Amino acid sequence: MATNVQWTEQGGWTADGDWGSAGSQGRTFDLARWQARLDELRRRHHVPGASLAVLVNGRVHELASGVLHRGTGVEATTDSVFLAGSIAKVYTATVVMRLIDEGRLTLDTRVADVLPEFATPDPVATRTITVRQLLSHTGGVTNDFNYDGGRGDDCLARYVEAARDVPLDCPPGTAISYGGLGYIVLGRLIEVLTGRTWDQALKDLLFTPLGLERSMTLPEEALRFPAAMSHLGEPGTDPDPAPAWDLMPRSAGPAGRVITSAGDMARLAAMHLAGGGPVLSAEAVAAMQRRETDVPDKWTVSADGWGLGWTLYDWNGIPGYGHDGAAIGQYAYLRVVPHAGLALVLLTNGGSARLLYADLFRDLLAEFAGVAMPAPFGPPAQPSTVDVTPLLGTYRRAGVVITVSHDGGGAGDDDGDGLRMRYEFVDDMKEMSPPLDMELLPVTQTVFAATGAGPSFSEDHMPVVFSTLADGTACVYVGMRATPKID
Repeated sequence: MATNVQWTEQGGWTADGDWGSAGSQGRTFDLARWQARLDELRRRHHVPGASLAVLVNGRVHELASGVLHRGTGVEATTDSVFLAGSIAKVYTATVVMRLIDEGRLTLDTRVADVLPEFATPDPVATRTITVRQLLSHTGGVTNDFNYDGGRGDDCLARYVEAARDVPLDCPPGTAISYGGLGYIVLGRLIEVLTGRTWDQALKDLLFTPLGLERSMTLPEEALRFPAAMSHLGEPGTDPDPAPAWDLMPRSAGPAGRVITSAGDMARLAAMHLAGGGPVLSAEAVAAMQRRETDVPDKWTVSADGWGLGWTLYDWNGIPGYGHDGAAIGQYAYLRVVPHAGLALVLLTNGGSARLLYADLFRDLLAEFAGVAMPAPFGPPAQPSTVDVTPLLGTYRRAGVVITVSHDGGGAGDDDGDGLRMRYEFVDDMKEMSPPLDMELLPVTQTVFAATGAGPSFSEDHMPVVFSTLADGTACVYVGMRATPKID
């Protein structure tokens, strides 16, 4: 299945023009070949169902494979919808940028000036956190505040009110620290400026003008379409349907819940590739892709830096942007290569989805954009010698305590000078998961590969990166979150 995507004022999305064709070297998309490759890799990696959209040479090609639900056997189709997880942040950022285009605020508007109810335990930080900082994850707010604001239209207002007492991960402007709380605040900002719920604002300001007919935010809306069921299971086995389709509260929407087809997500990417359209100006599109901050942890989501909503990539000098998403067993991946006019979307509902993504996107990026994806993250065959003493100690942020200690010796470590890490949820987060105890294997002097973390973090090993904040405080990055050292 293929559809046209370039926007014109007269005719909507069309295939006219040659934007992107030079980068893809005029290669045609062999639907049968890529369908066979998707089917093969999906089975190999025990992914129940997947949907793939490829935007190349001005057209979106849509493919599907497997089943939406292993219990019912309903087949995945190109009009099936999946949970996109954190890719929702790109949608929220796009609407914020539209409001900036309309002059309702600026990137450097202080959030508290628009939302007087917004606050943190640090009064100085409260007065200084800006829209730009929340969009680029440099505002210091946490990702680990899972408050249920209820099902009513006031759910975001209630969330923002409850978040007033949540400590910051780090002082604003001192580091990037991936934070969902900031995007929920941005969702509330959208509500205040538009007089609509975030859900309605996305419909009116994004979905409808772009013709995204299979994009939505509420679970009851997904029932109009074949919807993918979440699946959970051990790596290397066929997963079973999860006990619930989605456990996120409505208030998590701006940070984590857009429900969409792969084709619709590719059409959103097409607007950004085209440099604007009915939703954003060319200036706003460019601003979103401009680097706001470097990223010490370059492996968890393959990030080299961060823009406004977008994760930024550098593939041996070839720039790109995109985002990853996860939602109780459903994993989503979006990659865009501007020079090739290429966008790739993969939506899945369980299994070793990251391995499917890595194998499939490695092939697609190489063929249509000349991009060589980096090798899977992991320790080198000959680990370097590291003085671990400065790294030992306790690191803490709201809801999480990380303890780094000597491992006491083990295989390949007769002196007991290696590292172990205990990752523990505490306080209001203590029911999230049992503590994780992991061995840390050196990759460089400050980067380690954690074993025993489970498949949700990375392909084989979880990156653990020791760094410092701009104020000189030592910290450790796990899952793109900065956790300062406290002793």
